[in-house]
Amino acid sequence: MVIPSRIFEYIVAAMIIILAPGPSVLFVIARAIAWGRKIAVYTVAGNVTGAFFLSSLVAFGLGPILSRSHLAYSAVQWGGGGYLVYLGITAIRARKIHAADMRNQGGSIPNFWRSVRDGFWVGALNPKGLVFYAAVLPQFVDIERGQVTSQLLLLGALFSLLAFISDGSWGLLAGTARAWLASDEKRLENLRAVGGIVMITLGLLVIASAVRDLITT
Repeated sequence: MVIPSRIFEYIVAAMIIILAPGPSVLFVIARAIAWGRKIAVYTVAGNVTGAFFLSSLVAFGLGPILSRSHLAYSAVQWGGGGYLVYLGITAIRARKIHAADMRNQGGSIPNFWRSVRDGFWVGALNPKGLVFYAAVLPQFVDIERGQVTSQLLLLGALFSLLAFISDGSWGLLAGTARAWLASDEKRLENLRAVGGIVMITLGLLVIASAVRDLITT
């Protein structure tokens, strides 16, 4: 298997997007506030499984295309960067709604399998994850060395591992401080706004990279 040469740079980029409070992190925090740390960790396990499933679909779909077409690679950069900016703006504008949703989980305590199942679908359908896999991740692949699909799968698996550690930490922290977080909706709004700012910044960096590639080719 080919190991991408910029894997350490990729880890930094992955951690930036993982730490940004997007749909997956907010869902885990909501579960932790409502039902505690154990349910939050179960949810994270399902979430990263769903995220790896999504990254695998992207790898098998994009890998052969990116290995043959520079135009497709550029289109992914521009489209993905723009969509990340859009997601960030939406997150900031809807932060009050998202904060209210986090405090209102309702219903009975989910069991292990329901927690994993719910987490899986949040991870598999996470638009932030989809854009990252499609637009950001391919920039760290060494296309000229071949095995593009394998490189994408490796980077996707690494992303899921990092996400499990990070999101699990969010869940444990939120579960421990659940009363403090739930007592003031403004704290949750600020958390969502920070995530929006990070996504906008990352989207602009992706677009800037696309512009640089256009100028140098």
